[in-house]
Amino acid sequence: FNCPTKSTNMMGHRVDYFIASKAVDCLLDSKWAKAKKGEEALFTTRESVVDYCNRLLKKQFFHRALKVMKMKPDKDTKKEKEKGKAESGKEEEKKSKRESGKDEKTKKEKEKKKDGEKEECKKDETPGTPKKKETKRKFKLEPHEDQVFLDGNEVYVWIYDPVHFKTFAMGLVLVIAVIAATLFPLWPAEMRVGVYYLSVGAGCFVASILLLAVARCILFLIIWLITGGRHHFWFLPNLTADVGFIDSFRPLYTHEYKGPKADLKKEEKSESKKPPKYDSEEKSDSEKKEEEDGKTEATRNSGTEGSGGERHSDTDSDRREDDRSQHSSGNGNDFEMITKEELEQQTDEEDCEEEEEEDAESRPSHEKS
Repeated sequence: FNCPTKSTNMMGHRVDYFIASKAVDCLLDSKWAKAKKGEEALFTTRESVVDYCNRLLKKQFFHRALKVMKMKPDKDTKKEKEKGKAESGKEEEKKSKRESGKDEKTKKEKEKKKDGEKEECKKDETPGTPKKKETKRKFKLEPHEDQVFLDGNEVYVWIYDPVHFKTFAMGLVLVIAVIAATLFPLWPAEMRVGVYYLSVGAGCFVASILLLAVARCILFLIIWLITGGRHHFWFLPNLTADVGFIDSFRPLYTHEYKGPKADLKKEEKSESKKPPKYDSEEKSDSEKKEEEDGKTEATRNSGTEGSGGERHSDTDSDRREDDRSQHSSGNGNDFEMITKEELEQQTDEEDCEEEEEEDAESRPSHEKS
């Protein structure tokens, strides 16, 4: 059991094999290589271990095998191709010698490239550089003609297949259980009644699970037919799923609606998640400042207009109201956004109108005089 083994194919079968030197080392490190009180050690040297293994080999616990490497059939064709390439390369070199000085330059460049590759190879061969991993060759085993145990790298295939203690114990328990079941009529009355009720309860439980599995399918079909395939209702959806005993009873039910309104609800939810954009949010900070400035100037103008209301004529006030109503009706709002330039123009017009009214009042007084 402690001898290191590997597995491979032999005569179309999967077998376990070990190496002779490792088997000898394993036995020399075992408890049989240590002397006890009043007894000598069974294994003292490697020769004693080899003799013991030869006895096991004669009793057919294992047998000697031979490694046979798997040859690739494409190797011969590759070699022929490489030879053909080499010959064609030689012919090309002969032709290049006969050509002009341009070909000589190309040769020099090729030589330089070859020198560079050689230098790179030398650098790779330095001890500091990591070596490439060697690819493991595949092999198969065949029976050897000379069945002798030799201490070395020889390969031996196990024939002995012992039964582990756990498998032996489990088989023994199974046999005892079968014998006990056959002797059921000889059991005491109380034990027989208890086993009877347990078997009835277990049978009812299994039958109830089977009935539930059928009933849930019938319920799903009834709801699916009544609703025209829109409602999918499953009672105990995980009852027949590949889950644990407790998880198979939860969740209690699942319901899915797959009608035309389901898509509309999804769209409404996606739209509701988006934050609504108000006019106040869309406006920039500069526009807000302009609104505040416009309000302050409007309040000032309203104060001045209230104090000098007697001076304004009725036609002017009517004209302003008409303009404001036109602006409000065009925008569709009760108030209007006014820029600084429009406010300055309005104030200039109001100042001009006040000066004209003052001139008109002062003229008749001079005419009277």
